Amino acid sequence: MRLKRNAWLLYAVSLAFIPLAWHRGDNVFEWAAYDLFFYVVLPLAAAYFLGFKPRELGFQFGKKEGYKWFAVLFLLSIPISLYGTTVPSMKSYYPVFSYSGWVDFLIKELAVGAVMFAHEAFYRGVLLFPLARKNEWLAILAQDIPYTLVHIGKPGIEVPYAFFAGIIFAKMDLKGGSFLPSFFLHWLGSALFDVMCVLL
Repeated sequence: MRLKRNAWLLYAVSLAFIPLAWHRGDNVFEWAAYDLFFYVVLPLAAAYFLGFKPRELGFQFGKKEGYKWFAVLFLLSIPISLYGTTVPSMKSYYPVFSYSGWVDFLIKELAVGAVMFAHEAFYRGVLLFPLARKNEWLAILAQDIPYTLVHIGKPGIEVPYAFFAGIIFAKMDLKGGSFLPSFFLHWLGSALFDVMCVLL
């Protein structure tokens, strides 16, 4: 068996980084640092060792189609977010950080953005794109199952939501040839929900 450019080997190695990223640190900035290291730096190093180029993992701007999906889905997420503010467990959980004012709030949302980037780069990039060249739906499920499992411990409604979101995100990114559309959707949707939880 060739080790070079083996998509399943990259997948298996990358799965080992998930439990290493579980320790979020003591604040949102340490959480971002952990996730960027274990979800981006180490997987990219493993991919490089196995002969994969970053663009083969979705690390590129991609095609317009992915961003069209992003725009439509972001608009559709607004009423869903409004509903989420009526769920007590969601309202009490978000935002995931404390803040002293709007400037502090914005800075910490940028740190959350780094977390979201790391997650999308990992689940919708490293785990998805190499396997999708062999079997698209198998790749979608292969990235979606661990993505759903890492949501256990958050408000219960997030687990099934994460499962369906992971499928939609993956389809969008594969059409766009990049994980950036799901990153923007994930981050901006999260930031909008945080603002709603604060204001409503």
